[in-house]
Amino acid sequence: MKTFILTLCLLCGSAFLAQAQTGSGKQITIPIAQHYQGGEDSLVAFINEKLVYPVMAKRNRIQGACIVKLKLDEFGKMSDLNLVKNIGGGCGEEALRVVRLLQFNAPGYSAIYSIPVNFVIK
Repeated sequence: MKTFILTLCLLCGSAFLAQAQTGSGKQITIPIAQHYQGGEDSLVAFINEKLVYPVMAKRNRIQGACIVKLKLDEFGKMSDLNLVKNIGGGCGEEALRVVRLLQFNAPGYSAIYSIPVNFVIK
């Protein structure tokens, strides 16, 4: 019986890992973008326009995504900004700076969101 349960757990775990690896190439929808003027495309365009690649990150060829968590209140004001994922080289600080520049419409309720900020060397 213990062997059966262990085998079942291993199969479920490997299925989860396979799903996570194949799902990495999908485009994600940013739920907070529904409260940004112009939607997700405008939100991503604004972030890309204002983003200044940190010199240290560029020098060390650091690429990836930083995740910024924030609370959006019912009036469209942001608070409790936290860096959830930092790839280093000054990218996390730059991601926080750019997210602070965003202006959201009033959603009418408060919620906690995460915004991915991508750093790609061109």
